[in-house]
Amino acid sequence: MAKVPGEMEIERRERGEELSEAERKAVQATWARLYANCEDVGVAILVRFFVNFPSAKQYFSQFKHMEEPLEMERSPQLRKHACRVMGALNTVVENLHDPDKVSSVLALVGKAHALKHKVEPVYFKILSGVILEVIAEEFANDFPPETQGAWTKLRGLIYSHVTAAYKEVGWVQQVPNAATPPTTLPSSGP
Repeated sequence: MAKVPGEMEIERRERGEELSEAERKAVQATWARLYANCEDVGVAILVRFFVNFPSAKQYFSQFKHMEEPLEMERSPQLRKHACRVMGALNTVVENLHDPDKVSSVLALVGKAHALKHKVEPVYFKILSGVILEVIAEEFANDFPPETQGAWTKLRGLIYSHVTAAYKEVGWVQQVPNAATPPTTLPSSGP
């Protein structure tokens, strides 16, 4: 099917802005240092996410009852999920040069979370904000504005691909309950 003139530009904007070569390198350099300690960093991210946004735990029967950060850190199920999250992010970061691969990976993640897990897509935005906070803290002395900007751009790219997958499967927002997500999102800067 032929594209209508201008349709590709609209599609590109909806997917989120691609990263430049310099931005890809900045993200990949930061990520390589984080990923060297994959499990512990992933656990730190998820524990912060669940402590600051406890409504997100409703989607995890194995650890939704946990309140204490230390208990969460020690949970084999949480540690396993942290490794899966970090693995998916690693696939995205390693393939930033290949927008189709990034789109494919994030479509799979989005569809699984929409159809199988019924996770509200706003949690991807919240989680990616927590990831940026952890990166900013880990590299407080080595996280210049250009690198922060590249990560913020990647955050938007991830969210746009995931929400596109939700739309593709006909996602309808779930009926809110007492544990709806907060209306404020974490900042993307230090």
